[in-house]
Amino acid sequence: MKSELRPGLTCTRRINIDKPRTVDFLGEALRVYATPELVRDIENQCRDFLLGFADPGEDSVGVGVNITHGGATLLGMDVEIFATVSKVEGRKVSFEVVARDGAEEVSRGTHERFVVEVEKLRSRVAAKAAKLGPRG
Repeated sequence: MKSELRPGLTCTRRINIDKPRTVDFLGEALRVYATPELVRDIENQCRDFLLGFADPGEDSVGVGVNITHGGATLLGMDVEIFATVSKVEGRKVSFEVVARDGAEEVSRGTHERFVVEVEKLRSRVAAKAAKLGPRG
């Protein structure tokens, strides 16, 4: 991981809320941004940002999410997700995140990621799978 990664760095992403990002269980008239999709968008944004600081063979995995989701962003609206690096502790990177649509703040919280060496993680996962044996 490059040493330029430090608290205070920010990234912003604008996302259009398309149908796959909305809940479907409330009917067509209440198609709003689904919380799991918001979390996925936050994770993807922070991961993409960290890739700019990764050394060859590195990536990052999410290790914590703590957000509120108190506003309903309608199908077709845009949401902007703002992420700010709040801490860098070795390979653990913490972000403060805020999401706003054109009308209001819809989410606020934190997200943590851990920078991993992909081959090392692959070996650990393979060892765990071997230990568990065949699965049906």
